[in-house]
Amino acid sequence: MTRVVPARTSTAEGALAGNDPGLDAAPSRSGSDLPAEASALGAIASEKAAQAVVAEALPKHDGPATNSGRAADRSASTAERTASTAERVARGRPALPSLTGARWWAAFAVFVLHALVFLPVYPFQKSELFRHIHQWVPMQLGAAGVTFFFVLSGFIIYWSFRPGMSVRGFYRRRVLKIYPTHLLAAVAFIVVASVPLSRLVVWVPNLLLVHTWVPKSTTVGGLNVPAWSLAAEMLFYLSFPLVLPLIRRIPTRRLLLAMGLLMLGIVALHTAYYLWVPGPKGIANAFAPRLVPGDTSPYFELHASPAWFAQPDIPVSPSYWLSYTFPGSRLPEFFLGVLAARMVLEGRWRNTRLTLPLLALVAAYGATWVVPVNYKMSVLLLAPMTAVVATLAARDLAGIRGLNSHPRMVWLGNVSFAFYLIQFPVMVLITRNLIGGKQFGILGWAGFAALSLVVATAIAAVLYHWVDLPLMRRFAGRSKRVEQAPATT
Repeated sequence: MTRVVPARTSTAEGALAGNDPGLDAAPSRSGSDLPAEASALGAIASEKAAQAVVAEALPKHDGPATNSGRAADRSASTAERTASTAERVARGRPALPSLTGARWWAAFAVFVLHALVFLPVYPFQKSELFRHIHQWVPMQLGAAGVTFFFVLSGFIIYWSFRPGMSVRGFYRRRVLKIYPTHLLAAVAFIVVASVPLSRLVVWVPNLLLVHTWVPKSTTVGGLNVPAWSLAAEMLFYLSFPLVLPLIRRIPTRRLLLAMGLLMLGIVALHTAYYLWVPGPKGIANAFAPRLVPGDTSPYFELHASPAWFAQPDIPVSPSYWLSYTFPGSRLPEFFLGVLAARMVLEGRWRNTRLTLPLLALVAAYGATWVVPVNYKMSVLLLAPMTAVVATLAARDLAGIRGLNSHPRMVWLGNVSFAFYLIQFPVMVLITRNLIGGKQFGILGWAGFAALSLVVATAIAAVLYHWVDLPLMRRFAGRSKRVEQAPATT
């Protein structure tokens, strides 16, 4: 008689424990309380385990026939891993280290663009060499990093928000995760840039994260420029518990259709902006640093200069504002990530090979050179970006480890949020004290960019370990459970 050996199980590490300690691990639940995704994975595991048992019970022969025995062993091993995944999802959604590590690459892409634009190294920024470099490192490089953050944010929030979590506790943890680091980075910018506090329009909207709702560069770029994306994140967090019941009503078999319809809606929205909202209609990468006269480096990049803060109003292209910084336009990107998380959890996304999603992402990024601005910043990148996020998660669930899941990459991913926010204040500080009043070529720029990277990473580590983690551990406690319906299958 063939004896069935139970599959090994892995201890759940908590939802993205290294990514956000404020998102609790799921409490243990009875079999009748398991979500749809656990049932789906469990069914797959049971089917493969049965196949493995049948294969193991067949007679085994020496010679070439032993290939069937090895195939049975591989089938049993696959069934064991799948069963383990199902049980881990049922007990508590496991950590996804690859997604945490991948956050660093997105933050680094933003940094590269900002170092090129926000470090006013003259005469390098006025040279032909700089123009050639900027052609290959255009605005959409940084925009790609932000798009990744938005999709990933939706994925993580759904992954971590399980039936039983209170909405009030969810909001508390989100504010604790965002605001302390944001406020410290804003204060740092106010100090290093000597922001005139009497000009409330410059800093109050940014501090409250409502500044991107106003189509004026004076407000949108009035303080710490990278913080614009946090205004969109606040809308994501506010809307998530409200839209979640609708998300859960989507049958599992129709998740891919829902994602396709949402993607079509995004394309239609940006097409409407292109057709009927004033703004650039060409395909040129028309973004460049704001330069001042002379070949001597200024003491302030324009977004951090007294002249910028003194302006009563600085207009912004309406179509660019709507396509890129307006929070409502970025909300569907967040829910693409939410739907992707459901697909992974409920067994509808099983691909673990990164090659095709990455090639699609590279192709989409290349295509941004030949489309109008309304499509450059996110639209073309969304589908392959979502596929990359889902595949990285599927690889983690399957136990496949790669570069992004290495402990050092996970650490970099953990500090990436603080790094993203503190990089511009660091560049302003270096500009005032080391760059201003001097002249440098490309080597000088490269040196200051490297120094900005090191200093910003060090400060980010301090903020993460001494501010973010202690606050989340102290105040983002486990929320009271409330009754909520599981996802519909």
